[in-house]
Formats: sequence, structure tokens, C-alpha cells
Amino acid sequence: MNVNDFESDYREAIVQVLNELQSAVLLLEQAQRQIYTLGSSVQRITETVEAFVNEQKSE
Repeated sequence: MNVNDFESDYREAIVQVLNELQSAVLLLEQAQRQIYTLGSSVQRITETVEAFVNEQKSE
């Protein structure tokens, strides 16, 4: 393997790793949005249950 081949292989490997890193970051962002959405859903459900329980206690 000569220097040109080595440099070409190196560049291809770096491009591939950077593309994979970008994909991982995008997947992480999607996961964070999903976690936020799920957290909001749990919060709404909790508020609904608490309101119902308080209503039932006051009757």
C-alpha cells in the first residue's frame, strides 16, 4: 500500500465514521423528543387521575 492508497482509505473511513456519528446524533434527538412526549403524557395522566381522586374524595 502506498501513501496515496493509505490516504484514500483513511478519508473514506473518516467519512463513514462521521456519517455514522451524524446518524447516531439524529437518532438521539428523536429519542429525546419521544422521551419528552412520553413525559408530557404521563404528566397529563397524573393530573387527570389526581383531579378525579380529589373530586371523589370531596363527594
